[in-house]
Amino acid sequence: MDLLEAIILGIIQGLTEFLPVSSSGHLELAKAILGNNSVPQESLTFTVVLHFATALSTLVYFRAEVLQIFKGLFQFKWNEETQFSVKIILSMIPAVIIGLLFEEQLESFFGGKIFLVGMMLLVTALLLLLADKAKSTDKNVSFTNSVIIGVSQAIAMLPGISRSGATISTSVLLGIDRTKAARFSFLMVVPLIFGKIAKDILGGDLNFQSSEIVAISAGFVAAFVSGLFACSWMIALVKKSKLSYFSIYCAVVGLIAIIYSLTN
Repeated sequence: MDLLEAIILGIIQGLTEFLPVSSSGHLELAKAILGNNSVPQESLTFTVVLHFATALSTLVYFRAEVLQIFKGLFQFKWNEETQFSVKIILSMIPAVIIGLLFEEQLESFFGGKIFLVGMMLLVTALLLLLADKAKSTDKNVSFTNSVIIGVSQAIAMLPGISRSGATISTSVLLGIDRTKAARFSFLMVVPLIFGKIAKDILGGDLNFQSSEIVAISAGFVAAFVSGLFACSWMIALVKKSKLSYFSIYCAVVGLIAIIYSLTN
């Protein structure tokens, strides 16, 4: 992987992690278009590094909220911050279970499965269209809601299903305030990403050659910077109920991906 290719993939990851268009799906499409021939394990390693960059950008953007959560936890009181933390933990459970039990199967979906990406993008398009038509409310995320949203996050482990799109759409369809839905969606994935990286490092799964460090670092920086921009942009868009535009985009890209996979 050369430097320019890594930067392009990093920018794609940063933008699409927060925009509801599937970052993993776009990375797979970009790799196919750029001619990246990485084996699934190498492809997954680079994907994990880029996800770490966007998780870090989430922490930076929501640093005030994250600090409040930690303060609440260490007060050992059943306050709003503690309850929010418990909801985040509940939302993680479905993805953790699926990730641990079906890790090999999930990894097999990466590495050029363009037809699958296209089909899942069509599913994302449908979810966004339904969410865009839902009524706006001021409802908070409940404990039950957090589990249901967590199931959506687990399903979004498939490339082509937008994690932010699935979780925000599910939240909105459950009647949750759009801004609160976006905030919860972005924060709920951070512990999972850091947990995944810790597991891979301890297990020796994140392996790459020293010659790739510069390219991977460049991709990391590109994903982090573009992630900061996309995070703030997405929150503004969700407030204005503009998800239908992304629905159309996902449908178009999904159809192109399906046609590409059938003709190549």
